Amino acid sequence: MRHWALVFILLAFTTMTVAQNHDQQVRAQVDSVLTARYYSNKGNIDTSYILRPTTKWTVKARLNVSGAKIETEGVDNGQHFNSEMKADYKSTLSLAVSYLGFSLSVALNPAKLMGKYRDYELNFNSYGKRFGFDVIYQNAHNFTGWHDHDGMERIELPADMLKVKTLNVNAFYVFNSSHFSYPAAFSQSYVQRRSAGSFLLAVSGQGQHATLDWEQEMQLKMTNIGIGAGYGYNYVPAQSWLLHISALPTFIVYSNTSMTFGDNRIPLNYHFPEVIITGRGAIVHQWSNKFLGLSMVFNFTNIGHKESLGVHNIKWRVRTFFGFRF
Repeated sequence: MRHWALVFILLAFTTMTVAQNHDQQVRAQVDSVLTARYYSNKGNIDTSYILRPTTKWTVKARLNVSGAKIETEGVDNGQHFNSEMKADYKSTLSLAVSYLGFSLSVALNPAKLMGKYRDYELNFNSYGKRFGFDVIYQNAHNFTGWHDHDGMERIELPADMLKVKTLNVNAFYVFNSSHFSYPAAFSQSYVQRRSAGSFLLAVSGQGQHATLDWEQEMQLKMTNIGIGAGYGYNYVPAQSWLLHISALPTFIVYSNTSMTFGDNRIPLNYHFPEVIITGRGAIVHQWSNKFLGLSMVFNFTNIGHKESLGVHNIKWRVRTFFGFRF
């Protein structure tokens, strides 16, 4: 009986050892594939300008602050109107972990957790070596502002009267990706070593539905698509510093926008130039395997004309971050 017990223990130990060795081989193979993928484009970049970090893991903490504003001006039945509506600032904290380019992050909004407001916002972005995009969806109730109709006394609009749903999509293509890196400034998955710039192609899309429950219901419906080009530059004043600035103006090629006061619908007539402008900026400081920085994304839409209906739509986000690699 003892012999059978010893044989059983030996077989179990052998099986566990083989399984552990197999798991180690699988993990090593997967790690090798991910490593090869992560560094596969080294031949397409000039490593004297940009390169991948030598480490595999990146952990990053971020604080995001964002805001939005809608300005309208036009004529309704011969009466001039003017209004401005501004969203409350929103702050979120997030933590992101990346392994060889694969990232996972979690974010929370302290004010929302405490039940201070019901706004919902989703930010999704990807900054690749050649292609990149921002997607921002916002369902906001915490707008305040004012309205002036035909020179009458300005009326302050209390909070929770205006509800706004917005979707912004901005995509770009980088020409000089062998020398100029968007990820170095915004995701820190590359390191910019020398100053360089690049021309950019851009596509912008925007959809918005705003409802104001006031003396009479007012609705603003807006859909725009723009195509354009811009320029970005990464400036490296010293080995441990990076400053980024870029502008992507797009001219609107499709627009369907109107404002409704009760039963009166005011269509937006095309008035050149109608544009969606996306601007970005960043400052990054690196030392050892740590980095600290600040980035900004600004989106401005100008459509229509004040003689009938003109709309300015502003959306911005500022992000501070700290991270380390190992």
